[in-house]
Amino acid sequence: MSSRLFAISFDAHQPERLARFWSGVLGLERAGDDGVSLLSGNDAGYRLGFRPARAGKSAQNRLHFDLTTTSPEEQRDIVARAFELGAEHADVGQGPDASHVVLADPEGNEFCVLEPGNAFLAGCGTIGALACDGSQAVGYFWSRALGWPLVWDQDEETAVQSPDGGTKITWGGPPLMPDAGKDLHLDLAPDGDPQAEAERLLSLGARRLDSADGAVLLADPDGNEFRLLTRR
Repeated sequence: MSSRLFAISFDAHQPERLARFWSGVLGLERAGDDGVSLLSGNDAGYRLGFRPARAGKSAQNRLHFDLTTTSPEEQRDIVARAFELGAEHADVGQGPDASHVVLADPEGNEFCVLEPGNAFLAGCGTIGALACDGSQAVGYFWSRALGWPLVWDQDEETAVQSPDGGTKITWGGPPLMPDAGKDLHLDLAPDGDPQAEAERLLSLGARRLDSADGAVLLADPDGNEFRLLTRR
């Protein structure tokens, strides 16, 4: 049994508005389904989802996107486009001399627009990384859960990538930031029987939280919520 990454989903107070923002920044098309989602166009094969949430944001997100650029002009263009669509500067302690630009989308979700020449994310696509605050153990968990090999494992920092390429998922090691409440989450689609896959994820170290219409709500070893979809 295994699962594939179906979507990286935002908790959203206004899903349609947030989807329009990210569609405009990244030039992504809507997915043809009943929910609010975008086709990522990424070799890793996931969507961007936007699901209604009432939770408020209480801290810096544990998960954020690192967007890659190929030239200083492209970096400036992405930043300018994001501002036009409602982004604002965000201070996460990056300092005045940082070569990357830290922004927040209209609902406060931080993201980085990286300077050109990032060798680690070369060839990963515009969404170069989903950068996560998390332990080495949670990196190992997600490698086994998704069947994605580790492409970095050093000094308690880990990263995985789909065998098909595309976006890397990275974890920065301890200490773990507080739960932001409103954040990004992973949505998994099982390749076979959902109940059997839920049991496999539990055996790897996940914790069952609840069952919702069309999904089983779980938490990874660091306490981050994710969904195993049982109906799509």
